[in-house]
Amino acid sequence: MRNFSVTIHEFPECFCSAVQFPQPSISGLSQITKSLFISNGVAANNKLLLSSNQITTVINVSVEVENTFYEDIQYVQVPVVDAPIARLCDFFDPIADHIHSVEMKEGRTLLHCAAGVSRSAALCLAYLMKYHAMTLLDAHTWTKSRRPIIRPNNGFWEQLIHYEFQLFGKNTMHMVNSPMGLIPDIYEKEIHLMIPL
Repeated sequence: MRNFSVTIHEFPECFCSAVQFPQPSISGLSQITKSLFISNGVAANNKLLLSSNQITTVINVSVEVENTFYEDIQYVQVPVVDAPIARLCDFFDPIADHIHSVEMKEGRTLLHCAAGVSRSAALCLAYLMKYHAMTLLDAHTWTKSRRPIIRPNNGFWEQLIHYEFQLFGKNTMHMVNSPMGLIPDIYEKEIHLMIPL
């Protein structure tokens, strides 16, 4: 398996030294930082994946996925549905704080929802903004490079944009009108490619 390397110059706020991560994986665990991973619900219940990645905490961001509880792993439940009206923002600070506290104890956290696309990705972006001082745009660019399928729903994007403003007093992303309703501006180009004018 090839190694994916990022130098200090590309994301200086996030990592203090060059980082070596495995190639992005969709079906397994996607490593976001040295202590944070994202996956789908199936991978989150795979004992071999959890132990081989030294996961000490599993955060289940769903109502529909049941965890198999393994010894020596702490489990946290965030009961949120993947719907634009769901208030995932209520969990931005507590979950970011929890991920940080696990890292401070030399542990590793796995964030998962059903597919590892929307809910867990949104909480990951909130954590990167709060504890790695990344802008929302940089947090998204980085996380997408590690897990290409991430795509929080539009309601979660609105909440993340509001959270970015709370943290930094400015925004690097905005919601814009499109033929499909309000979308984050990073999706504008792809919408125009799908819907010819």
